[in-house]
Amino acid sequence: MKVPRGLTGTRVDRTVFDHQVRLVLSSKGDSGHGVEAELILETRFLFRDSSGQWHDLEPGTGVALAPVLGLFGQSVAAVDVQGLGTLTIDFHDGAGLRIDPDPQFESWHLVGTGIHAVSVGPGGEEAWEA
Repeated sequence: MKVPRGLTGTRVDRTVFDHQVRLVLSSKGDSGHGVEAELILETRFLFRDSSGQWHDLEPGTGVALAPVLGLFGQSVAAVDVQGLGTLTIDFHDGAGLRIDPDPQFESWHLVGTGIHAVSVGPGGEEAWEA
């Protein structure tokens, strides 16, 4: 699977909370073709707010997810995937998130245009390409 580096430079246009956490990210490319993507988090994840404080969050927990609202309008500075699918995203304001593969459930996936779709299933995925 490809590391979704195409998310670098995208902006968080929407945050959605239910039994998942969804971030809608977009950017306009030089040729008019950009990225329109949705990152879906389905299991526990770590979120670092812009002040540097870490929050251990879980989708489906309502107001406990409020720190993630600070991502609205923020731009992605860096994206990396390590090991079997640990996703790390850093934002320009200092915020960040990290989600590890879950042994039993799909932990995260990415869909949209201008990027390669990614799905990290139970136990994670091997053979990540930069």
